[in-house]
Amino acid sequence: MPGPVLVAPMREIPAWAVLQRRLFDEIERAWPRFVELYCESDGRLRYSGALQSRDGVDDFYEPFFNWPAFYALGGAGDILDAAKHHWRGVTAQLTEAGMLTDEYENGYDWFHQGESLIFFYALCAADPDDAEFRDRARRFAELYLDPANGNYDPDANVILAPHNGALGALEGVGDEWTSYSADQESMRPYGLPIHGLDGIDRWDDLADPAKADLMGAEMRRRAHGDVAVNLAATSLVANHWLYDGDQRAADWIERYVGGWRGRAAANGGLLPDNAGPDGLVGSLQGGRWYGGHYGWTWPHGLPCVGMAALIGGINAAIVTGDRTHLELARAPLDTVIDHAITATVAETPMSLQANSLSRLGADAWNEAQLVPHRFGEDGWFDFGPMPMELPTWLWWFSRDAADLDRLRRLLPVQSESPTAVRPFRDKAEGGHDMPWLSYLAGENPDYPERALSMALGQVARRIALMETEHPDPATVHIHFWQRVQPVVTEVLGQLISGAPQVLYNGGLPLVAVSYEDVERARPGLPRDVAALVTSIDGDEIAVELVNLSNRERRRVRIRPGRFGERDIRSVRSTGEAGSDFPGSPVAYTSDPGEVVSHATDVDAPSIVVDLPPAHRAKLVLITTEAIRQPRHQSAAHQPATEGTPT
Repeated sequence: MPGPVLVAPMREIPAWAVLQRRLFDEIERAWPRFVELYCESDGRLRYSGALQSRDGVDDFYEPFFNWPAFYALGGAGDILDAAKHHWRGVTAQLTEAGMLTDEYENGYDWFHQGESLIFFYALCAADPDDAEFRDRARRFAELYLDPANGNYDPDANVILAPHNGALGALEGVGDEWTSYSADQESMRPYGLPIHGLDGIDRWDDLADPAKADLMGAEMRRRAHGDVAVNLAATSLVANHWLYDGDQRAADWIERYVGGWRGRAAANGGLLPDNAGPDGLVGSLQGGRWYGGHYGWTWPHGLPCVGMAALIGGINAAIVTGDRTHLELARAPLDTVIDHAITATVAETPMSLQANSLSRLGADAWNEAQLVPHRFGEDGWFDFGPMPMELPTWLWWFSRDAADLDRLRRLLPVQSESPTAVRPFRDKAEGGHDMPWLSYLAGENPDYPERALSMALGQVARRIALMETEHPDPATVHIHFWQRVQPVVTEVLGQLISGAPQVLYNGGLPLVAVSYEDVERARPGLPRDVAALVTSIDGDEIAVELVNLSNRERRRVRIRPGRFGERDIRSVRSTGEAGSDFPGSPVAYTSDPGEVVSHATDVDAPSIVVDLPPAHRAKLVLITTEAIRQPRHQSAAHQPATEGTPT
């Protein structure tokens, strides 16, 4: 039989644990107020305006995207029920608006579809026993697995248009861009959608109606065949595969990602952004490997292409076990690093400069490494900070030494200190990768307390905004709800599950470790329990568990990952031997025992740690490589090794 897992009494309660449980409590109090203020009884958002273009579906799902993640971390069960209720309500709302068919988006680019679907993927992972969502996962995946649905051509191995979905491959890129004119001030920072058109060399040329019509016509003509951002569709198929291992789904992902890998290899290793209906790069772009919709040239470049490459590579690696698919994501990062400049954000024109200035403050004037985000007729351009979620996720998933080395080289050359914890939150609720990575490296020891304090401040600000902002449903901006919703999970995810914030444009909800409340047979930490992943080193994950209850024993199941592909080979634990806790009532204190360590062979998918009141456990999980196919995991009745305290 396995030996014991050691635990120790707490003579001092760690501040990070108190802050973590306080954050749970504040979110629990805040999200019902969001519902009260901004939602109807059937779950839809209070909105009576019109949706007149293909854009907008993502903005109605995004306010709830991390609610299932909060539940899976240990949030109360009613937030999962609420999340499902709002998914159904918003889906009905968007169906009535003509934006969905059979509960799925009619057709739009995968930069935005991915933003819509991270909510859906999180719901599936949080409760895989829900047959209703399991059926949806299968139906949605069939839109791409079955060529009869009009999205995918198996002969050319392409998704047939930049805008695709429930109605198949759609023509063009939307009626609002039939003519692409210079009076679209919100689009001016991104410049020309297509480079190289006669007589159109700069944005103001589009003030000529004839040239605006020409740009619109070319955008429609080239909106056929595949674009790199469509790689995010692999998450839709992988989410279905995680239920039952449908081999058709795995084969489709491997073949589709393989097609893009082949095009990248023919382009010197760098992922091109377009392929015509014939599957050939550049056949609609005058032979250019760039210029596709949401590609290297327009509108964002690296944030779009790099994230799609990473999502596709990770999904292919998940379903095949072949990590070489990650090469698709490495080349874009290394290429832009090779073309980097040293400059300040404040003094360098860039399309996303306003976002960077708002976030960086005075640090925007620090010299830093700026990488090109885009490529056009004149080469690399639009220099800005590296989107750090890309190299972070690449290392996190691969655990490869070279990917870690790339991260280490990037951290000290950014505008801000790699240990700074900035009090900001964007809609993706990301951006604190650098201080977290510094913490995992042992270089930022007070990150948990500072980050949790910052997250509590985010909740407080969101509550204050909710109490002062009561927009008219007829005129409310469809981004408003994202800006005020008070469920914050980035820091909780980092500290509890040891994972970066989800890849916002369509990533699956991966974690380093996951938990179950044994007594309640549900995902997440039990009440009163806090968790802290303190390091990730190859196949070793260090975790600390704290039971803050002074009266109740708590039992926590812990397992590597979310999808059950790995076992815990062994556990090293640290505790006390010979402790007299709580000691004599006439003494002023309880004398600590000898600090001892113990190694326990496990060889099981999970381990249960039994925490007496006011006790903690410090564990190092030594995990196996993937030994079984990943699957959505139900919370109840997981096999485990029992860890009995001493």
